[in-house]
Amino acid sequence: MSSAPLTEVELAPAPAAIAAGVPTLARTRARLQRAWPWVLFTLDATALFAASVLAAFDAPDAGVVPFPLGWTLAFVGLSLQLIYVGGLYRLRIERSFLDDVARIVGVLTVGAALLFAARAIAGDAAADGGSVVRVWAFSLVYLLAGRVALHSAATTAARAGLLVRPTLIVGRGDVGARVAKRLLARPELGFKPVAFLDKEPRADLDDIPDVPVLGASWDFDRVVDEHDVQQVIVAFSTAPDGVLMRLLRRAEEREIPVAFVPRFFERVPDHVSVEHLGGIALLVPRPARADGWQFALKYALDRAAAAAMLVLAAPVFVATALAVRLTMGGPIFFRQTRVGRDGKPFDMLKFRSMREPRADAPTFVLPEGLGPGGVEGVDRTTPLGRLLRATSIDELPQLLNVVKGEMSLVGPRPERPEFVERFEESVYRYGERHRVKAGITGWAQVHGLRGRTSIADRAEWDNYYIENFSLWLDLKILLLTAGAVLRMLMPARAGA
Repeated sequence: MSSAPLTEVELAPAPAAIAAGVPTLARTRARLQRAWPWVLFTLDATALFAASVLAAFDAPDAGVVPFPLGWTLAFVGLSLQLIYVGGLYRLRIERSFLDDVARIVGVLTVGAALLFAARAIAGDAAADGGSVVRVWAFSLVYLLAGRVALHSAATTAARAGLLVRPTLIVGRGDVGARVAKRLLARPELGFKPVAFLDKEPRADLDDIPDVPVLGASWDFDRVVDEHDVQQVIVAFSTAPDGVLMRLLRRAEEREIPVAFVPRFFERVPDHVSVEHLGGIALLVPRPARADGWQFALKYALDRAAAAAMLVLAAPVFVATALAVRLTMGGPIFFRQTRVGRDGKPFDMLKFRSMREPRADAPTFVLPEGLGPGGVEGVDRTTPLGRLLRATSIDELPQLLNVVKGEMSLVGPRPERPEFVERFEESVYRYGERHRVKAGITGWAQVHGLRGRTSIADRAEWDNYYIENFSLWLDLKILLLTAGAVLRMLMPARAGA
């Protein structure tokens, strides 16, 4: 590939065959996109009303006074309003069912509390906490069930191309290319990059996504029309701010949603406030402090939870130890030096799953840009070891590392010292992962970044976790980890 930037003459227009096939599919997509909030609203309203009616149906048998119809309608209306205010009817780039769960629980709790207070103020003699809790519980179950079904249907539709939003990315530099690759790798999000706009696209990128550059900012309307663009993402570009502002205004006029990557995006956590200095917007990030009370509380809860999990898992722990001893002899544990918080080394524990290496075994060379993991070199995994790895039982002894304070339940996965030294020199922000304790599972792992995957992506996800830490995020990661383990077990059971 030539290192010279593309010129205006070299920017190819969209093929006529593609443009000709756009209108019918475009209208279908547009109708689905416009209807989506109303589909969600109708589903939620139906679920809430059905839950309230069914909660009242056999309430006397449960010793609870049933809800009057008027208060039922008030609860449904109030809950729908709170769901709307909570942003649960917006079509987001990243749909997360677990995040929706947290918001719905909060919304229904506030709605139920307000309803109970209103009935008490109104002097309703039949008002009692039991009826409110019953309606709250029924509503939660029905709302979540509906959301699960719709989330699954939306993901399937996005993969099939029905809910896909053709996406235009402004700026094909490193960040723009990274955005395109992320969207292409996750079709379930429903955003398909169809083109870049960039007068001077970078041609020196190592991994350029298969998305054409179809012009510069002045070609915006043509590209939007030819590809039925329904989402614009502005990444970093060499275009002047005035040019980009005109493009944003044009997208607004055409009612096309716009998202843009802010400068210093790596340091912008979920908790950010917007302040203004005259007409200048200032983003004020409020990341979690790795040395603050939140992480101190987390580590205390980690050790208590790990101790309880060791007690509950004692039968599995003992049985696995005996199985390893009988099939491979001693030692039972595999110990390996890893780097933890503040760069301090510790011995991470696992159940042994491999035989000892042969003296003449070839030296394993890790490919550039990838993290270590999985089978390195000759496969020495035993049949028992394969079972332990498939079920993640081989990681169980790391609960001992957590109890000792060397690790956490959730955090960046620790790495060997020789790889840490190498990655700190070559991978952006890799060393910042060591601000917190290493974890048994982490945000990178639940997003598929385990084994021999991009080490730069792992560092990015790990630093995101640190700066957006909350106890809810830890619980979310543990739930996603449990789900991933169950999915790995299902094929094994099906083939048994």
